[in-house]
Amino acid sequence: MAEEKQPVQPNTKVLAQFIRDLSFENILAQRGLDSNSAPDVKVRVNLDAKKRKTESQYEVLIKLSVDSSAKSEKANDGDDAKLFILEIEYGGIFEITGVPEDQIHPYLMIECPRILFPYLRRIVGDVTRDGGFPPLNLEQINFLALYQNEIARRQAEAEKATKN
Repeated sequence: MAEEKQPVQPNTKVLAQFIRDLSFENILAQRGLDSNSAPDVKVRVNLDAKKRKTESQYEVLIKLSVDSSAKSEKANDGDDAKLFILEIEYGGIFEITGVPEDQIHPYLMIECPRILFPYLRRIVGDVTRDGGFPPLNLEQINFLALYQNEIARRQAEAEKATKN
């Protein structure tokens, strides 16, 4: 009897997690303003991943930018009055085995950020609370949809470039 070959299961080890860069600016306090209005929070997310020199190791970064503005107040320049700006780059170093080479990119851009996100969310909540605001509890990010949207955007750009 021929022995059936079992599929190799993906194995992910988190070797390290770290804050690469963190900036929090309390604009409200700098202006000497007091705001009790409901904030308008805008969150932007970028992802980056790269292979490390060590075999099967990868570095994944979540770059998060949060702008919070008071909805009802207007600053002198006509924009909503900024409350705070938070920018953070949070990374992890992963050892990944059992993932086919053609699947490593989506794995790095979907699964690894899912692992890192709860820790990033806690840091954002702590920083905003320590910065004088109610803790910002980020909504769950759908990294699969983010990845699919980026692939679709790149394909549309490539099609547009070939038509020109």
